[in-house]
Amino acid sequence: MLQVLACGAVVFPGLFFAFRKILPCVFKHWSDADVVLVSERLVSSLHAVMATTVGVIVATSCRESVIDDRHWLAPYFIVWYGVPYMTYDIFAMYLSHYHRFRVKGHEDYKRHSLRTVQSFVRREFLLVLHHIALLTILLPVTLFFRRDQGDFFIGCLFLTELSTPFVSLGKIFIQLSLQESWLHKANGGMVLLTFFVFRIALFPYMYWVYGRHYGIPLYSVPFHLPLSTNLGNVCILAPQVYWFVLLCRKGYRLYRRSRVPDSSPAATVTDNSKAD
Repeated sequence: MLQVLACGAVVFPGLFFAFRKILPCVFKHWSDADVVLVSERLVSSLHAVMATTVGVIVATSCRESVIDDRHWLAPYFIVWYGVPYMTYDIFAMYLSHYHRFRVKGHEDYKRHSLRTVQSFVRREFLLVLHHIALLTILLPVTLFFRRDQGDFFIGCLFLTELSTPFVSLGKIFIQLSLQESWLHKANGGMVLLTFFVFRIALFPYMYWVYGRHYGIPLYSVPFHLPLSTNLGNVCILAPQVYWFVLLCRKGYRLYRRSRVPDSSPAATVTDNSKAD
């Protein structure tokens, strides 16, 4: 098991620290907070591309029977890359939080301490809870409690990462002072589109596919599934809906400010949402 975990456990932290060394050489005016933020976003985008690719392969390979068809990449990617990434990402988010407040001159952030960790957990509680839930609940379910069934739906869940590169790109555009460019605005539209389709609409689609497999209507699918499955889906879907509402609000503010002449630079629709 240690050999399995070593792959992602080396790749993601290794890339993160490599970016932290390379970016200051290219962008000499960036602060530590800027470098850590962009490094975190680049690694997140890489993982998202990997997960999306695996999701497409798994989902398209399990078309004959969405329940019984299997693909070796489904459990392989979870163990080799999913677990190490989620563990690494909590640490990377903490470092981004720490350096952001350290640059601002907060007294408590002169060094790492229990207080800085507690402040991070309070401010990013939903994201931290999301990551821990994936590690402690979703992981055991996908590996041990589904009786070798449902690889198609695991592949669909991998597809939820498709919006992450666009979210990360929005942050990077701001870092490069391109928040007023058409590229940033087009990227904001892609954030909203991919987030809605692959993080919200994907769930009723999976219910519809399940119903089609058993020949039952969509409205009957929740009553055909175990209560634990429905509760799990609700727990995954709820924060996605919350984050999507935040994205829509920021997108609306961006639109309103763009209509006002001589307004201050608008905040991006991805400003405070990591969306994992």
